[in-house]
Amino acid sequence: MDIQDPNEERPDINAEPPVNALPATVHDPFAALRFRDFRLVMIGEFVSSLGGQMIAVALGWEIYDRTGEAFALGLMGLVQILPVILLVFLTGHVADRYNRKRIVIISTMAMALGSLALASISATEGALWLVYLCVLGIATARAFNGPASSTLVPQTVPPEIYHSATTWSSTSWQLASVLGPALGGGLIAITGGAAIVYALNAVAGAIFIVAVILIRGRDIPQSDEPVTMKSLFAGFRFIWDTKPIIASITLDLFSVLFAGATALLPVFAKDILMVGPDGLGWLRAATSVGAVVMAVILANRPPFKESGKTLLWAVAWFGIATAIFGLSTNFWLSLLMLALLGALDFISVIIRGTLVLMRTPDELRGRVSAVNGVFIGASNQLGEFESGLVAGLFGPVFAVVAGGLATLLVCFGVVKIWPEILDLKEISDKP
Repeated sequence: MDIQDPNEERPDINAEPPVNALPATVHDPFAALRFRDFRLVMIGEFVSSLGGQMIAVALGWEIYDRTGEAFALGLMGLVQILPVILLVFLTGHVADRYNRKRIVIISTMAMALGSLALASISATEGALWLVYLCVLGIATARAFNGPASSTLVPQTVPPEIYHSATTWSSTSWQLASVLGPALGGGLIAITGGAAIVYALNAVAGAIFIVAVILIRGRDIPQSDEPVTMKSLFAGFRFIWDTKPIIASITLDLFSVLFAGATALLPVFAKDILMVGPDGLGWLRAATSVGAVVMAVILANRPPFKESGKTLLWAVAWFGIATAIFGLSTNFWLSLLMLALLGALDFISVIIRGTLVLMRTPDELRGRVSAVNGVFIGASNQLGEFESGLVAGLFGPVFAVVAGGLATLLVCFGVVKIWPEILDLKEISDKP
């Protein structure tokens, strides 16, 4: 059965309670939430992200508990990013050519099955290579899921609501990131293992599938280009030619690549701060607490007037806060710095996310999202690998502090190469 019949008449998303009922000069912080389909997307993404954050804690703790090696944590990051990098042009093209809702549903099913396999391996203390194999399978499914799911928001709200939708979607993800690590760490502490966490992640995937099926949405144009080298590279070419986007993505890539301490949190929790799995859960949640606080602030204010300069300052302070975290031996100071990291990163996410939504043509969304996903994935998963490698050679404190200071150099480099970033005003402004 076709999930979305292209010939079926779709209700106009603007038929929802009109956002423009308010005077144009009044900022409506709930604009995106007035649309039914967007609420479904946000609920589904929240539940899915909740499971994803829980499984991230479970994998980190189980791998480090079984091996005691920081490098093993870094290797986990490498396994997760490889499919995203190797399949980037294929996954983007598939998302632009075929039914995007169907791709989201099938790939989410595959990820849920991978989580069930992890639950079985964990419960029976199976070989470690099987864990890595399952994670590789989940990462491959996620590589197809990301570009297709990036089209869900544009299907549910009109373009003038993209900033509000990006803010609320990111808030939903951050809220899940607050609750997920704490729940994951707590369940591991209570049950003495990670199997239940993997199983619950599979349930979360099933709930997300139901939400996607219920979305009516508007049809957005899909590409009818034949498969050529030009069409495969179209997403990368668009990003490279749009200077504010490539500058903002580069800032995120290298700041998190160098200053991302997430992969080393199990090391800090167990060996430096000595707070155990419960403490690890709160350490992972701290960044999202800061992000949620920032989300509340941003939801109640209009878009930044000086987006480019705001982005640069946010990334610079991100590096400074990372260095302070690396030097800290006090649990509460560490929590505070992680919360500050989350707040600053949220600013970057909103600016970059809205910029990509506003400037990307509908028929290129899959390919642009796939390339963007490589940058984001590289900054996270490759950042985990880099952190694990440097920590294995020079220690975790050196790895985090040096990464934070390197982020400051990244800011100077981006301004030197792409000075256009300084001229970026409101994100809704067209070039």
